[in-house]
Amino acid sequence: MSFFGVPLSGLIASQSELQTVSNNLANLDTVGYKDQDSSFSDVFAQSSLTNGANDPIQTGLGVATSQTSTDFTDGSQTSTGIATNMALSGNGFFVVQSSTGTQDYTRAGNFTTSSAGLLTTADGQSVLGFPAVNGVVDTSAALQPLQVGLGSSIPATATTQFQFPANLNASSAVGATFASPSNIFDSLGTPHVMTVNYTKTGTNQWSYTIDVPTADTGAATTQVASGNLTFDSSGNLTSPAADPTFTIPSFVDGAASMNLTWNLKNSDGTSSVTQTALANSNGSAIQNGQESGTLTQISVASDGTVNGTYSNGQVNVLGQVALASFANTQGLLRIGSNDYQSTAGSGAAGIGTAGTGGRGTITGDSVESSNVDVAAEFAKMIVAQQAYSANAKTVTTFDQVSQATIAMVQS
Repeated sequence: MSFFGVPLSGLIASQSELQTVSNNLANLDTVGYKDQDSSFSDVFAQSSLTNGANDPIQTGLGVATSQTSTDFTDGSQTSTGIATNMALSGNGFFVVQSSTGTQDYTRAGNFTTSSAGLLTTADGQSVLGFPAVNGVVDTSAALQPLQVGLGSSIPATATTQFQFPANLNASSAVGATFASPSNIFDSLGTPHVMTVNYTKTGTNQWSYTIDVPTADTGAATTQVASGNLTFDSSGNLTSPAADPTFTIPSFVDGAASMNLTWNLKNSDGTSSVTQTALANSNGSAIQNGQESGTLTQISVASDGTVNGTYSNGQVNVLGQVALASFANTQGLLRIGSNDYQSTAGSGAAGIGTAGTGGRGTITGDSVESSNVDVAAEFAKMIVAQQAYSANAKTVTTFDQVSQATIAMVQS
């Protein structure tokens, strides 16, 4: 009697291949989708029989699906212009968390933001990363959902240090004056114009007063500090040796008193205020205060750092996207919705940042497209179709032989 199991296994294998091909084609436009391919192995009956040459005698029992492998090569990148979208190039997966706390992994970077301002996947999973404290990312901290919602705010910061770079004309006559005005901010974020007024008192000698409008402070005088400056024959400041400090005790807007330090040295140790034969001039003022601001836009760097730009012009680091890598990516389990889970075969996830530990890099305002090759899939479809037809013909032939055998027995 003919054994139908062999051609039937061929039909099942061809059907499995067609299912894989059709699934690939169906996900041609799925963000971050990775092409799959079915592999097969032959099946043989175990036998202790041998021939005269002592070779084993075995009978083939058909075919079985041995593996469904995934092609993790990069898909092409498509620019979307959406600030929360990210495309991953190279090794790695984004780390996401469901509402139940399950940690999954994905290549689909078509992220958006929730009503709470959290960075999420299209299905609402939170995108995990490393938090930033005062603009500094802590990669040793536990992963947490990234907060990137537009409209969030940063509080005002009072100025505590300032630097008004200037050159005072050494050729000026005694009694000549020069002013260096710039903004500072109080604890409520209100800007105030503070002016350093210089007066030449002698060779290489200048006095100064620091003034704030009385309308801002409510004081009887604009002067909040005063002192003297001495320069050497090369125009470098020699006195005072220490940076002057002073206090503005009150503001009419109700802000707290302000303790200020005037930085007279640059970071390289040179004088920020000089006296040369050049004309009086002011450089770009530097101060560490700011008004309150609202987050207006975000951007993502290649290492996954998320930077936020605020309405006050400040740029702060909001966090850094985490990436996961695996010893064996073929061991990952697909669970749908563009997500994977780790298994014993894949090994535990190695969590880190983009560009480190062999992990890829991130491109903002873009997504990674599916890596399905339409031409290759059509070629596999034709082969699978032909294999199915051939096995179907074998089943028909077996049936004809079986019917002839039964007719012979009955006659």
